[in-house]
Amino acid sequence: MEALNSSNISQVTIFKSSNIVLVDVILPAILIVLNGKIDRIYQYQNESEAEKILNNHNGTVYDFGSLVLMPGVIDSHVHVNEPGRTDWEGFATATRAAAVGGVTTIVDMPLNSIPPTTTLENLIVKVKAAEGKTSVDVGFWGGVIPRNEKNLKDLVNAGVVGFKCFMCPSGVDEFPYVQEKDIISALKELHSLNSLLAFHAEMESEGNVSEPTGNPSFYSTFLETRPPSMELRALEVATTYCKNSNTRCHIVHLSSAEGLKIIKEAKSAGVNLTAETCHHYLNIAAEDIPNGATQYKCTPPIRQKSNQDELWKALKDKDLDMVVSDHSPCTEDLKTPGNFLTAWGGIASLQFDLSLMWTGARQRNFSLIEVSKLLSANPAKLVGFDKFKGTIKEGMDADFVIWNPEDKFTVERSIIYHRNKLTPYEGRTLFGVVVATVVRGQFVYNKGKFADVPKGQLLLNKEFLTKIN
Repeated sequence: MEALNSSNISQVTIFKSSNIVLVDVILPAILIVLNGKIDRIYQYQNESEAEKILNNHNGTVYDFGSLVLMPGVIDSHVHVNEPGRTDWEGFATATRAAAVGGVTTIVDMPLNSIPPTTTLENLIVKVKAAEGKTSVDVGFWGGVIPRNEKNLKDLVNAGVVGFKCFMCPSGVDEFPYVQEKDIISALKELHSLNSLLAFHAEMESEGNVSEPTGNPSFYSTFLETRPPSMELRALEVATTYCKNSNTRCHIVHLSSAEGLKIIKEAKSAGVNLTAETCHHYLNIAAEDIPNGATQYKCTPPIRQKSNQDELWKALKDKDLDMVVSDHSPCTEDLKTPGNFLTAWGGIASLQFDLSLMWTGARQRNFSLIEVSKLLSANPAKLVGFDKFKGTIKEGMDADFVIWNPEDKFTVERSIIYHRNKLTPYEGRTLFGVVVATVVRGQFVYNKGKFADVPKGQLLLNKEFLTKIN
């Protein structure tokens, strides 16, 4: 792809569309952007009125006609894997893929990088690896592992958005899972820091996991090893400790619809809890996974069509709060084609967040406003970015995706910008073609071209970034 010319963030830039997705309404509007922020929003009734508004402002005008202009997608669950596993993914490739897909902010998970983001020193190593490479903005999660509660304060002060823990083996040795005593210690510390704990909510316990006996090339064989009971047990434990500690908590990648009852009851009881699901649970059903197709393996696993329908209903009913990618690629050899039991569990999909969501949502009568809340406003609130990202309002960052919801495309390897191209969506036709992506008023992607230099920023405390540079 060719490069876009650099633009000055201090210049006035003007964006116009007859379909701008505001907080609760879609209107013809003109956005005046100054210093990377939305300075003014003007609504207009007709083109002559729009022309008068434009004549009163000096600046470069980008008129997108009837294309939808929406808050940029915020994907709060991305495994970038740099440093340490940069043959899996990296900041340059992940954020370019994000830009192509209308994602303006990602939040990097504490694993599967080496080292994991479990200490301040490890965060510094990750920041050094990311600097100067990011096409979109990047936030960072910290990690809770056994006996690292004394490291959490330094990470909070540096600006991590919260912390993630595993309640079962994570798949990498450097990020061990926590026991209940570790959860109690972490929640006590995080409560005092006014921070957040996110749970990979699967727990192995006696009687809820059985040794596989079927053909390892059958998806059903793998599915039997991760029954819903693993999620239910973990959800019961997590919500109980969240309630007891009065600490903000989050459930990542809910797979089993059976867990919705526990989440709803916890919220009704006043537990400060949010929960997400992922595109693969909403767009793929276990019944449709071919034998040997290990690119579909993830944990928790993709479940049956009936389960999928319940997840969509929960989004509509606001029992689930957001949809994210859980982008977790690896090299193709680690997917051990033909053997679900030995394959790495993770799905690559960051580039297709918006299109995957819209392809399913448009069939289920979701509005663009609902989609925007699930992909942008709610993830922004989760990670504490909602004061400057996630909605189109005066004073907010000018982070936009401009796209055509009626246009469609087919996922092919030649268009994928993830470092590794293996994805279960290859060959699928998706609705929603991204035309341009704007971060703080600057194009990072526009009609097939990237910015000539990366425009993304690292969303950490400025004092911390200054100190380490």
